[in-house]
Amino acid sequence: MNNDLSWMLDSALELPGALHAVLVSADGLLMARSKGVDKDMGDTAAAAMSGVQSLSRSIGFFCGGSGQQWRQTLVEFDGGWVFLISAGEGAYLAVSASPEVDMGDITFRMQQLVGQLGKSLMTPPRENIGMRP
Repeated sequence: MNNDLSWMLDSALELPGALHAVLVSADGLLMARSKGVDKDMGDTAAAAMSGVQSLSRSIGFFCGGSGQQWRQTLVEFDGGWVFLISAGEGAYLAVSASPEVDMGDITFRMQQLVGQLGKSLMTPPRENIGMRP
C-alpha cells in the first residue's frame, strides 16, 4: 500500500457528504486509503471494487454495441452512494458518500484527483517474478 497517496485521497473527502476513499488495483489489492478506513475495511473494499469494475466493463455491449469504454460505476444504497472510476492503467478510485452528496461535485472532484495523481496512480500488471514452473 502506498501511504504517500493517502493524503491525496483525503482531499476527495473535503466535499460535504463524502465519506471514504480507496485506491485499488485491477486485481483487487489496496493501494491507498483515506483516513477513517482501516486496513481490513480497505482490503475488503478493494476486493469488492475490483469485482464491480470487472462486471461493469463486461456489459458495455448493453449500451449500443461492442467497443463501449467503461467510464464510471455508480452504486446506490439506502444510506448513500459508491462512485468508482478509472485512475490510470490498472488502478481505480472509489469514493463512498452519504445520500445528500452533490453527485456532480463528487464526480468532478474525483476526476480532478485522478488528474493530480497522474502517473503515480498507474499500476503495472503483477508478474510472477521469481516463480519457477
